[in-house]
Amino acid sequence: MDYAARFETGLPYQAFLDKYANPQERQRWDDFHAIVSLTDDQQALLKSWAREMNVLVLAGAWCGDCVNQCPIFEHFSAASPKIHVRYFDRDDNPDLAAELQTCGGARVPAVVFLSEDGKFCGRYGDRTLAAYRNMVSQFAGAFCPTGVDPDASLTQQVVSDWLDEFERIQWMLRTSSRLRQLHGD
Repeated sequence: MDYAARFETGLPYQAFLDKYANPQERQRWDDFHAIVSLTDDQQALLKSWAREMNVLVLAGAWCGDCVNQCPIFEHFSAASPKIHVRYFDRDDNPDLAAELQTCGGARVPAVVFLSEDGKFCGRYGDRTLAAYRNMVSQFAGAFCPTGVDPDASLTQQVVSDWLDEFERIQWMLRTSSRLRQLHGD
């Protein structure tokens, strides 16, 4: 799949919600967006990035996992002019959904990271490690050694997990010999 060409056809966050979310779904996205916050250190990190990063997100406005993660990406892109996110509805893009299957299913959100010139850098989703640890602890009970910090906000843990992945891709881009040669740094 030509992810670079596909990225160009995606929708920004608000346009995606305007097109796909019904009023109740939109309210859920807006409510979650309002409770997400980035620390000063997280904002400084995002502002420090040098490389452009294109992020393709396969999502569904109806999807609870998307509601609890995609607004985080909007906060990242607001903090860093280097992050460009485009959204695609899973049901309107069956070829993309088939390409980005997770564990044999069309799970969302599915995120593809691209360099500024459209080269594939990585893929992440449908949930972060903190989210899966939380799910496992609920299934397995209090004695399951998942690594969940019961005093930490799950939302903040998920923000941190996603920021770690965005940062990993940024450092991949920053240290790429191809991109360093292109930018003369």
